[in-house]
This record gives sequence, C-alpha cells and structure tokens, in this order.
Amino acid sequence: MSHHACSHHSSDGHNIVGCVSRVPIFNRLPVEQMNEIRQVVQSITIDKGEIMYHAGDRSDSLYIVNKGKIKIYRLSESGKEQLVRILQPGNFTGELALFQQGIHESYAEAMESSQICQIKSEDLQQFLLKYPTISIKILSEFANRLESAEKQTANVATEKVETRIAMCLVDCLESEQSSSNTIELPMSKKDLASYLGTTPETLSRRLREFEKSGFIRQQGQRQIKIIDPDALLLI
Repeated sequence: MSHHACSHHSSDGHNIVGCVSRVPIFNRLPVEQMNEIRQVVQSITIDKGEIMYHAGDRSDSLYIVNKGKIKIYRLSESGKEQLVRILQPGNFTGELALFQQGIHESYAEAMESSQICQIKSEDLQQFLLKYPTISIKILSEFANRLESAEKQTANVATEKVETRIAMCLVDCLESEQSSSNTIELPMSKKDLASYLGTTPETLSRRLREFEKSGFIRQQGQRQIKIIDPDALLLI
C-alpha cells in the first residue's frame, strides 16, 4: 500500500469546529475550553485507501474522525491482516501518545474519503492538566476498549467460528435496535471475517448455513434480516 502525504487543511475552521464539538471527549466542555482546543487542532483530509499511520511510525498525536471511516489493523508475520477496530465519526486513535512517546503497533487506513482532526500529544497534555474531565473521559474510553478487546480475544480463543459469527449478528441487532430486525453489517465481509478471526469463505459459508436453517435472510451485500435471534444465541 502506498503512503501519500496527508493533505493538511489546518485553516479550515468549519471542519475543526465540527470535530471538536462532535467528539464525545470534548463535546460537553464549556465554550471557552472548546475554543482553546480548537486553536491547536489541525484538520487533515485522507483519501480512500490512504494510510494515516503505519506500524513502526512515531506515535505523537491524537487523531479524531470527523467524517468518514478508518480501519485499525495489524499485520501478522505472514502478512495476514487482523482487524482491530473500525473508527466512525467521533471515535479517536493514537491516545497512548498522551501517556508515553512510542511507536504505533497498528496501521490506520481510510476506508473512504475521511476528515481527521489531529492534536499533538504535548498540546493535549496541557489540556488534560488544566481540565481533568477530559482525562476521565479518555480513561473511560480506554476501559471500554480494553473490555471489548478482552471479549474479542476470549471469543476467538474459546468459541467455535459459527458461535462467533452468530454472537456478532446478535450484538449488531442489539446495538442497532432495528424494529424490522434488519441489520447492516458494520464493515465488509472481508473485514468482518478478519475481525472474527476467520476467512471470508468460511464466513460466507456459515451465513448460508444460517440462512438454510431459517435463522437469517441475507439482503444484498451488507444487510441481513435476523429471523430467529434466539436460535443464533444457541449456536
């Protein structure tokens, strides 16, 4: 994958306002505090397929997604991609740089044209000292990620692949709260397979088996109607 230089639009005030005000770690701050943060935010536009940072790059900034979608993944020694998570607008990455200067262990790649707000860690550290509420929100997000990572690791280690897929479908249903029981997969089937620790072929085969059993109905590439969530929970 090629690495293009990100095109910086640090003067784009509108993007920066949107970024700071929509991000959960900042959006409850008083106006004066938000304005202070805006002074040090850079707005960056990243094209689809562009790498925001590579494993091995120096980690010195917090990156917040304003628009678009970023996937965070690792590469195994054999070059196989293991998806860690997908960042949607309001999500952030690079927060470890707030606590220690280090290097990125993952890759961050734009899944579509994306607008990112970048804050250098030394600037953000000043805010954390002044406004402890931001620190608490970041720690809370850490705790959520750790819980999610531990759950994912435990599932891959202990559950059969069909159970992992079934649990993922039920999780999507619960988080979307769709009245028609129709869910949209949060990522492509290739990425979902990587996230669940399986292959795209196995994922497709298991989904066909679920469909045959009358548990689900696939509607296009990403949409799935969950017909029998209780049966999925028993897989």
